[in-house]
Amino acid sequence: MRSRCSLFKPLIAGILSAGFLCFVCAGGATAQDFKGEYRGEEISPEVEAMYLKGLAYLAKTQTEKGNWQDSNGTGPAVVGLVVLAMLAHGDDPNQGPWSISVKKGLEFILSSSFQLNGYMGPTMYHHGFATLALAEAYGSVEDSRLGPALRKSVDLILTSQANNSFGAWRYSPEARDADTTVSGAQMVALFAARNAGLNVPDKAINSGLKFYRDSQGPDGGIGYTSMSDGGTIRTAIGCLMFELAHLKGEREFKSAFRYLQQKGDQSTEGSYHYYFLYYAAQAYFHGDLALWNEWNARNVKTLKNTQNMDGSWTGSEGTTFCTAAALLSMAVGYRYLPIYER
Repeated sequence: MRSRCSLFKPLIAGILSAGFLCFVCAGGATAQDFKGEYRGEEISPEVEAMYLKGLAYLAKTQTEKGNWQDSNGTGPAVVGLVVLAMLAHGDDPNQGPWSISVKKGLEFILSSSFQLNGYMGPTMYHHGFATLALAEAYGSVEDSRLGPALRKSVDLILTSQANNSFGAWRYSPEARDADTTVSGAQMVALFAARNAGLNVPDKAINSGLKFYRDSQGPDGGIGYTSMSDGGTIRTAIGCLMFELAHLKGEREFKSAFRYLQQKGDQSTEGSYHYYFLYYAAQAYFHGDLALWNEWNARNVKTLKNTQNMDGSWTGSEGTTFCTAAALLSMAVGYRYLPIYER
């Protein structure tokens, strides 16, 4: 297996810590060398078994086009999340066990892009998560098309925001209103693109953060389009935005994180449980490692009891989405995706 260090572009190398970079490069270390720790402890055999079983299900059910047959698996958003789940395991994406699935997924995402402006529809929700997948794959997957496609997709996010009166995003690139869920997908994509070495103006990040502040109620909960309808999913998204911006000292973050803890482990937005897990895992991981360890232990126990025999998880969001989100909720502990680095 090749050293993944040799695949990273110089811009990415510049943002990695010196100690981490030296460890990767010394002696030709491979992705597998990082599999011995799971948040500072030995990887639980049950977590590894669950994860591998879930990845095997996703690889087996992928179509030749690179997407999945269930209704929520046909668009670039869910394909992007599956690609992320595979990359997050830390195997070589060019020669490893999931390399074919990763490449087919990225091929599907690239084929979803409108050549003129890079939009990966049918909505900005899809565009944001597809851009995130491109950003996390850029520099590790050998495909010269990823860089230009990522730049074009990021530019579309920035242009859409600049034309939006809220400084955020909604379902179409031309939307003039905004919501915190679609905006979360764009913001994480921008953070990931910045980590990958692309120029993302501070103004864009600050404008997006302002929308989350404006959507936060007195109790700390963050609403969908205003402060009047706070919920755990949106609050977890908001927490992650403040964390990725290194603003954990702000009153707004502390209030939102307290709200998230008070509401417990379940989504308060009806049936979007796995969507909640995806964001809550990151919010706790970046927010407080001790709390994340407690939250993660509960999450792993629940996911073990709800994983189907074929390796999948099922829910109202669709089997492919639920499986990818369940895996990603455990994947933060591997710390392999750049966006999961603390």
